[in-house]
Amino acid sequence: MTNQHATATAFRALHTPGTPLVLPNAWDLASARVVESAGAAAVATTSAGLAWALGAADGDRLPRDRALAAVAAITAAVDVPVTADIESGYAKDAAGVADTVRAVLAAGAVGVNIEDALYGAAEPLRPVAEQAERIAAARGAADAAGVPLFVNARVDTYLRGVGDGPDARLALTLERAAAFLAAGADGVFVPGAVAPDTVKALVEGVDGPLNVMVGPGAPTVAELAGLGVARVSVGSGIAQAVHALVRDAARELLTEGTYASLAGGLDYGELNGLLGR
Repeated sequence: MTNQHATATAFRALHTPGTPLVLPNAWDLASARVVESAGAAAVATTSAGLAWALGAADGDRLPRDRALAAVAAITAAVDVPVTADIESGYAKDAAGVADTVRAVLAAGAVGVNIEDALYGAAEPLRPVAEQAERIAAARGAADAAGVPLFVNARVDTYLRGVGDGPDARLALTLERAAAFLAAGADGVFVPGAVAPDTVKALVEGVDGPLNVMVGPGAPTVAELAGLGVARVSVGSGIAQAVHALVRDAARELLTEGTYASLAGGLDYGELNGLLGR
């Protein structure tokens, strides 16, 4: 626990506005090792990529025990801090979220993402008070364990198009962010918000480190740093790119009988060495 406390403290210190923590999200042991070898200061899981690797769909459909077994394998495989994307907490209520956080800590991770999206419901987002209760439960479980777990509260207003117009959406996002920080979150994650003026408004309006999710067409890391962002991640983007390569290579082989899609692959010896250490 002493080592985990130190790792959690070190991970927390990486969230510096203007010098963002850059996280190329991984989804299994192999991708985590590759990300670490590329020079990442920490490894973040992608819940979507992890679910797909385990044969499940994203969106609160993967059982907690399977998800956290994968997280445990990742934390055991790398020497850098690991933060786990735990969707909405793999639980129906706040007490269940606390149980999930205890399992996350047992798996060796030192951070979590907790989203406020609802799936299969009439409303796209969980009510603010209910989500704040879930975040408070996560915070309480970590504090009771003596680990300064970094709780990253995900606000899905932009990702799910909630709010009647840009001004209303920004106001709603800031309202939810403030409530979640007051409940014990350490940072705020707003996927779907990449326009520079929007990011700047979020940085100025959120009283904590801001995490932005990027992909093709988004501002560069340097540009986001200039706006004051503290954390940059790619979500399921790398996993999607990898699976697109699998599809394209398979189609090329099956239809054309050629192999050009395989050019540029990771060297066999390098990959074998990463997994055999």
